[in-house]
Amino acid sequence: MSCWNTCNGKYSMRIKCLCLILAFGSIATVNCLAQSSMMQQYNLPALYNDDGDDFIIIAHRGASAYYPENTMIAFEKAVEMGAEMIELDVMMSKDGIPIVFHDAKLNKHTNGNSYVKHYTLKELKKLDAGSWFNPKFSDQEIPTLEEALQFASGNIALNIEIKTEAVSNQIKNGIEEKVLQLVKKYGMEKHVLFSSFDYRAVRHLKKLDPNVAVALLYERNQSNRLLPHQLVKKYNVDAFNCSYRQLKRKWMANLNKHNIPTFIYTVDSKRRMQKLIAGGVTGIFTNKPDLLKSVVQSYHLNSTTD
Repeated sequence: MSCWNTCNGKYSMRIKCLCLILAFGSIATVNCLAQSSMMQQYNLPALYNDDGDDFIIIAHRGASAYYPENTMIAFEKAVEMGAEMIELDVMMSKDGIPIVFHDAKLNKHTNGNSYVKHYTLKELKKLDAGSWFNPKFSDQEIPTLEEALQFASGNIALNIEIKTEAVSNQIKNGIEEKVLQLVKKYGMEKHVLFSSFDYRAVRHLKKLDPNVAVALLYERNQSNRLLPHQLVKKYNVDAFNCSYRQLKRKWMANLNKHNIPTFIYTVDSKRRMQKLIAGGVTGIFTNKPDLLKSVVQSYHLNSTTD
C-alpha cells in the first residue's frame, strides 16, 4: 500500500492533512501531525507487488477456488492472478515442524487418516494433498512453512494464521517461536501479517517480537463483548480480522472511527466485495483473487470517473 495507515476512507490522510493545513494554517498542522502519529501505532507488512490503491487482495489458502487449498500450486497461481498477499494456515507435525494445513484431521484434504499431530513430517510428505480436489493434482504434497516462505520471499506478502490446535501455553519452542524464526530466516518479517483465533498466540507473538505485525482474528468466546477498538488496544495488535457475517454496521463504524486496519474473510461474491470495498475495509480474503482484482480495478475506475 502507498499509505497503510489511511485504509479506511476514500481519500488518503495525506490529502486530508494538506487540505486542513491550507485552510487553517498552523493549528491544522499540529492536529494532523498528532492524528498521523496516533495512527502509526499500526505496523502492517509491506507488499512486494503493491499497486498503490490502498486495498489488499488476499488469496485465501491460495487460489483455492481453482486449486487444492494450501498447496504450492494454489500459491503460485494466486500470484499469477494478481494477489498481493497469500493467507495460509500453520499446524505442527508430530516431530515439531511447522507445516501448511488447515484442518486438525487429515482425512478431508488428503488420503491420510487421524490427526496431523500424529504424523511426522516424513509421513505427512507421503500423503496426496491434491486428489480430493481433482485427480490431476495428485502430485501435490502438504508444504512445510519453510517451503512456502522460500516461494514467498521476494515475491508476495503472507498472512500466516497459526491454528488453535498448534497453540499451547508454552512460548519457548512453541509454534509461534518456530514460525517467527523461519520468517526471519527468509527475511520476511516485514512482509508477514500473523494472525490467530487463539488470543494466546497473539500475546506470544507480541512478546517474542513487539515489532511484528499481528492481527486479531475475532473469536467470540475470548472477546467478552468488547468492541473491535477495545480488543485491538487490549491485545496491542495491528489489525482486526473477522468474517463478513460478523461485520455489523456498528463494528464497521467503530473500526473506521479509530482508523483500524480491517481484513474480512472469506468473500467470493462480486456484490459483497463491492459493498465491503465501498465500506472502507483494508483488504478481503477470497478464494477467487482474479475476481477480486477485477472488482477492485472496476471500483477505482468508477471512483475516478465519477
